[in-house]
Formats: sequence, C-alpha cells, structure tokens
Amino acid sequence: MFGLMQERPLLVASIIQHAARHHGRTEIVSRLTDGTLHRTSYAALERRARRLAVALRTLGIASGDRVATLAWNSFRHMELYYGISGGGAVCHTVNPRLSADDVAYILNDAADRLLFADTSFVPLIEAAAPMLAGHLQAVVMLCAAAEMPQVALPPGIALLCYETLIDAAGEDYAWPVFDERTAANLCYTSGTTGRPKGVLYSHRSILLHTMAENGGAVFGLRPADRAMPVVPMFHVNGWGSAYAAPAAGAALVMPGRHLDGASVAKLMNDERVTVSAGVPTVWLGLLSHLRASGERLHTMQRLIIGGSACPPALIEAFDREYGVTVEHAWGMTESSPLGTFNTPRIVPGEDAAAALQRKAKQGHAIFGLDMRIVDDAGQEQPWDGVASGNLQIRGHWVCSAYYGNPPGSATDAEGWFTTGDVATISPDGNMEITDRSKDVIKSGGEWISSILLENIAVAQPEVAEAAVIAAAHPKWDERPVLLVVPRQGQTIDPARLLGAYRGQVPNYWIPDAVVVLDELPHTATGKVSKLALRKRFRDHLTSSASAA
Repeated sequence: MFGLMQERPLLVASIIQHAARHHGRTEIVSRLTDGTLHRTSYAALERRARRLAVALRTLGIASGDRVATLAWNSFRHMELYYGISGGGAVCHTVNPRLSADDVAYILNDAADRLLFADTSFVPLIEAAAPMLAGHLQAVVMLCAAAEMPQVALPPGIALLCYETLIDAAGEDYAWPVFDERTAANLCYTSGTTGRPKGVLYSHRSILLHTMAENGGAVFGLRPADRAMPVVPMFHVNGWGSAYAAPAAGAALVMPGRHLDGASVAKLMNDERVTVSAGVPTVWLGLLSHLRASGERLHTMQRLIIGGSACPPALIEAFDREYGVTVEHAWGMTESSPLGTFNTPRIVPGEDAAAALQRKAKQGHAIFGLDMRIVDDAGQEQPWDGVASGNLQIRGHWVCSAYYGNPPGSATDAEGWFTTGDVATISPDGNMEITDRSKDVIKSGGEWISSILLENIAVAQPEVAEAAVIAAAHPKWDERPVLLVVPRQGQTIDPARLLGAYRGQVPNYWIPDAVVVLDELPHTATGKVSKLALRKRFRDHLTSSASAA
C-alpha cells in the first residue's frame, strides 16, 4: 500500500518560484566590480531568470547542454543559476582563479556551448579562447550594452551582451517540469592532485541538500537573516547559499570580488549582515582589520567557516572580542558540499578549554549523509576520539562518479566515497579532520598531524598564518617544517615559536625548522597550497644545515 500524498519533482526552479511568491520583496544586494551597490528583489530576479531561460532557447540551448559561468557573486550570477538549470540545461560554474590552461581544459571537458562572464575576466577569456574553438558557440558578457568591452575571440565564437539578450526576451515562460534526477549543475574540483574532475549534481540532490542546509542543526537561515556568502558562487555552488537563502526567505548580500578585511567589514555593517560563510583565510583578514582599526561588527551573529580547518584561536577571538559565534563545517565538491556541521551545544560540566577544543572539530554528520573511518585495509575504526582512519561518506548528495565516468565508479560496492581526509570520530559522533591523506607527515613510522601543529602556531600572537609540510629527512624519512607569516609589525623568533609546542605535543612532533615568509601561496579556492609549498621546501632539511 502506498501513501496518499501529493508528489512533485524536486526541481531547482521551485526554490526561486517560492521566494518570488512568498518573499518577493526580500532584497538581494550586490557589490559590483566597480564597487557600486545594486539592489533587486526575489520577485524581480525570478522574472529576469525566466527571461534568461527564453534567451537560452533562442540561442539553441537544449536540455542537458552545458552552459558555463565565469563570474563573481552577484544578482546576475543568481539569475544564471536559476535560468540555466531551471530550463533543463546544466549550469557549469568555472573558477576564474585557475590558469587559462585549466579553464580551457574544464570548458572543453564539459563541452560548454556558451560562456557567461564578468567583464573583469576579459584577459583570462582571451588567453583561453584559442583553445576553445570547435564547441563554444559564444561568450556573453555580464553587462549592459554601453559597458561592453572589446574581447579578442577566434572565428566561430560570437561576442554577446547579457542585458541585450534579457531585454529582447519575454517573460511569458513557465518553468518546465521534468525528472528530478536530471543534471542541474556541474562543478570541477580544484585539481590539486592532477587535472580537475567534474562533479555533476542533480535537481534532486540540490533540493535535498538545500532542505538539510536550512535545518536548525546546520545553517538554519530564517527570513530575518541577512546572509552574506563570502565563499564564491563558483566554489561548490557557493556552499548552497544561493539556494538556501531564497528557500528560507532570507536576504542576500553579495560581496563580489572585494574580500579584503576592510571591504568585508564595511559591507557587513552597512547592510546589517547577520550570518556569513567563507574560508579561514578571509576571516583571518577580517580579524586583522578589526583589531587594527578598532571597528566593530554591529549586527553579525554567526560566521560559518569551512574549506580548511579553522584555528581554535580564530574561534576564540571572534567570540571573546566581538561576540560573534564561529560555527565549523566540513564538506567537499563531491558532497555538494556540506557533510558535517559543528552546531553550538551545551555540554554539562565542560570547561572553557574543552569547549573550545570541541568547537574546533568539524562536527556531526548532517541528516541525509553518513560517515565512517576505515584503515588502509578497509576495516572500520572505532568512534573513540583516538583511532584515526580514512574518512568515507555516502548519502543523498554525495557523488557516485565523476563527470564522464560510469555511475558508481567513484565509490566502493557499498556506496562509500573515500574523501582523502584522515579523521577521528568521538563517541558522540563529533568528527575531526587530522589531515589530508596527502599532507599527513610520517616520521620514523609515526604519524604527525600538520593541522594540529598549524593551529598551535596560529595561536601565537606574532603569527598571522601558518602551514606545516613534510620535508625529506635522511634518517626519519620525513620531518615537519613550519612555514609562517608574521602579523603586521611583528617579528617571529623561531626558537620562541618552537618552544610553544613543548607540553602541547610529543617532542618528536615539534617541527625541525621554522621558515618565515612574507606570504603563503593559496589555491584557487582560497586554501593554503600545500602542493606549492612541498615543491619549494621538500628538500629544505637535506639542503641546509638544519639536517644536522
């Protein structure tokens, strides 16, 4: 016997339809590339998204065709999210921080027919365009006709104006209804271990992820919230914020490309932002600005941090100095991205130090996703907070295969996807990433966590940013090397810094050397590039007197 309930396919367009109908006057604020602010509403955005869907049909885009975006967070990028996938095509967000070669590889691999791009990316487009001839039909610049730049494109690739297309299209368009398993979005991994790989999300997976994200144990957005997704919309669908906010009726504040501490703080205060999400690098910059300027955050309540491990010192500083709660999350491109969330909770008898240690972990599995840790033989490890293992996940929004590969080819026979992270899980299910499998340091047969060493370094008052890598060693195979950037106006004493580790970690964990740098390299998604650092400093101990 089946239940007697209505059934509607879970489609992306239903989110913006709901927002337009029930939260139509709620605003979307976008800081454009020239620094000016643009304001619109969910009702107006939905109308323009339908116009875009009409324009795409006029350009010959059919269901399943891939349409790429190369854009910052803005109202136009939101229109692309809904106009492309809502009409049955696939919205392919491309990371503009990648090299022209990688951008061309991704566009060719996806066989995108159109590319919508912000005007600030003209040099990148011109560098990649000669490698795109054959399948790319046109480049559409996201601007008005009067703002159209000159773009050198090879024969066969047309140059079009976004606002001209929108103006020529009508609003008489009804969002189509189709199978919820239809592909909706395509995102590529950052390619830190080879060429980027595509992850193809379905309408169903996005809707389920959105509903889970808006649960009280996760983002929990409400109509009273003014959410500012600092994480770019080209980075795993902006962590779902472009879907979660309109689904909840929360206002959206889009910061565009200006993510320095001063710009972020001003926009937060001017637009009364209550919740924001981004990688630790951005929040370290914001904290540095607030401390240097004496500025306060007047309406901010929560900062959601993911992308890489959040230093406990950052959590403590925002809470103690500014009254802002930091909530840690973990995920990846392959999990849409949310996998776990460290929801604030009260633990009876817990002191401040233990509470901070708990908050610094990556959190509990979100309903709809399961996780486990296994050893190298695939045997599940206990949840005792001590045993570590390779983190595996499975769930409603976890990929089963990479784009172009057979279904199920990225998982084992039971559907478990190996994340590449090494983790522990406490008895109550609180997961902590101890390292990436490729970043963990094996010294004399013993494992050393680079993340824990980095957190201790960043907690020191003179350190702005830190990274720990494995360097070759003639006796121990690998030894940790600490790479640090000093805070402005500060000087780092390597001996004092290494002394901070004593009593906090086993002596053999203490780094063999400290290297002071002006800055650390970052990946296209804002994380510290351990790959670049390993290439540069892999032989640091064997090529210097430190090896002695």
